[in-house]
Amino acid sequence: MLDVQFGQATDFGKVRTNNEDAMGSFIPSSRQMSRSHGYLFAVADGVGGLDLGEVASATAISVLTEGFANAQAGTMLVSLLPRLIQHANAAVHDCTLAPQYRGKRMATTLVACALRHDQAIVSHVGDSRCYLVRNGQAKQITQDHTWVNEQRKLGLISTSEIAASDSRHVLIRSLGPEMFISPDTTALTLQAGDVLVLSTDGVHDEMSERAIAGIVSQKKSLDEIARELVARAVEIDGSDNATAQVIHVRSVEQVGMYRGRPYRLPS
Repeated sequence: MLDVQFGQATDFGKVRTNNEDAMGSFIPSSRQMSRSHGYLFAVADGVGGLDLGEVASATAISVLTEGFANAQAGTMLVSLLPRLIQHANAAVHDCTLAPQYRGKRMATTLVACALRHDQAIVSHVGDSRCYLVRNGQAKQITQDHTWVNEQRKLGLISTSEIAASDSRHVLIRSLGPEMFISPDTTALTLQAGDVLVLSTDGVHDEMSERAIAGIVSQKKSLDEIARELVARAVEIDGSDNATAQVIHVRSVEQVGMYRGRPYRLPS
């Protein structure tokens, strides 16, 4: 069956006096729940420059993880995750209407990864990322919802120019400002030994895919690896909060699908 271990770490950085990042997870308590619900991991980054980034990110993570835990057994993850992100968006948006936050503006990014059987579903809004590290090579799974990334897609700016752009953190999609949001969702087939990394921009802005893969491929505990990813990013720059979750897939359960329901394949 699917067997997953994880580690996580976060740091204020060298400049910020508060941490606007948030992270959360749902770990099944039994084999039955592993098959009926699966695992969930998520990282959010409250948008700096607005009033209550830490409230936005914490609210999004809370709504997402609670909704996942209470979802009907066997719900298709590829439809569940975007729906829960929409609920999280509505909750952040509604926060601005609460009496204690009236007149305040808030927003957050969110990247979530749900795992069940031999599948991972990744859904995100903003520029927090998911990487897949397989056979010592890292691959970025998500695409940033930023102004400069849209310019790159149109061929108006090169990948190398993005890092130097003053507009590299300008988001075109985030949770909170609008009543409805459209997350991007990707499905992956997992292999034993795969590692998934969820990170905020305070980590991946400072590190190449090669550097991330090198740290993740070490024979250390996952908490140590997560702490090293965050510490290395803070050492390089440290002007932002930095957060990482590292998820190691130890084994998978291969399944087929019949009329939308999974069945175990013969080994």
